[in-house]
Amino acid sequence: GLSVPWGQQHTALVASPLPQCPTSHLPTLQAAFAHLALAFRCDVFTLQQRVQVEKRARDAAEENIQEELGQCRAALERLGRSCASAGCKETLEQLQHNLAVLSAAVERATTAAEKLGAVHQEARMSRAAEVMVQHVENLKRQHLRERAELEEMKRLIQQNSRNRQLAETQDDVEPRLRPHPLKRTFQQVTGPSSGVLEPLPPHALPPS
Repeated sequence: GLSVPWGQQHTALVASPLPQCPTSHLPTLQAAFAHLALAFRCDVFTLQQRVQVEKRARDAAEENIQEELGQCRAALERLGRSCASAGCKETLEQLQHNLAVLSAAVERATTAAEKLGAVHQEARMSRAAEVMVQHVENLKRQHLRERAELEEMKRLIQQNSRNRQLAETQDDVEPRLRPHPLKRTFQQVTGPSSGVLEPLPPHALPPS
């Protein structure tokens, strides 16, 4: 028969309680999720074959039990034909009754064993599903954190762009407000002009 599925062998890797903190233990959770995903991906290729193998093994075990019980019934019947006393017949009847009870108990045990196996598998799958849910929750939190960081980065970029545009606008306005360098130099040489012509002093007048 086939060996135990690879996913069932490695589900125990996440059997211990996983941390709820999404930051400090995130690599551990991601590794567990990747391990489970790989395990289930490998198991799915042999799932139908393993189902058939386990079903044949169960049927063979039940047939063997029923065969043993049948041989016990046949032996009791042969013993009953050779038994003449009332006490012996009563004992044989009790053994036949016990054998019928045993047969019914075997059927109930088989059904209970199948249910127990299903519950164990459900527990393993539940733990694996918890790992996957925690991984998805961590991905959601990481997405929200990265989205907030992206929005903050966009806001800073827009603010820097506005500041740069404002600075460029101020650089364009200031040259128009400042006087031309040649005009400023002429004013320094000639001094301020009041608009009124002052009379020349007498010694500056030419002789008549």
